[in-house]
Amino acid sequence: MKLLLSIHKYDVFMFTWLVNAKMHGSLTQFCRFMSKTGDGQLYTLIILLLLLREGIENQLLQTILLALLIERPLYFVLKNGFKRNRPEAALADFTSIITPSDKFSFPSGHTSAAFLMATLLGFFMPSVAIPLYCWAALVGFSRVVLGVHFPTDILVGVILGVSTAFFSLGQIL
Repeated sequence: MKLLLSIHKYDVFMFTWLVNAKMHGSLTQFCRFMSKTGDGQLYTLIILLLLLREGIENQLLQTILLALLIERPLYFVLKNGFKRNRPEAALADFTSIITPSDKFSFPSGHTSAAFLMATLLGFFMPSVAIPLYCWAALVGFSRVVLGVHFPTDILVGVILGVSTAFFSLGQIL
């Protein structure tokens, strides 16, 4: 229990430092944009384009579908099992910049899905792996700046997304 308290204190410190960095203005607008790219519409578009262009037999498409069929329910179970309050509910006198779609913060679903897609697309198209991972990292970063996640929510989202992607690759290939 002491370990969890220590992690929470560190998490709150890092969150507060980042949110109070007062470089907001254009950073906030950039983070709103980056966060929106992780909302899910982009993933649906990629799936539809792969389906229309390559067909259901495409390995990348099959891997994405399997990974999402595993990651989304796992994310839902973790989020509703841990029931960690978002920063706005956990910290006195704090208001997040955006309104999150649900009540709990751990793990970050935006980050998990972004790293899942970055890992899978980067595996099949290695030339874009680094930009994809940079994009995924910015999605996670934006969620903290916007005040809807603590840093460890992002870290666990990364682990969940990448590990689910690798597991799915192992099943399809």
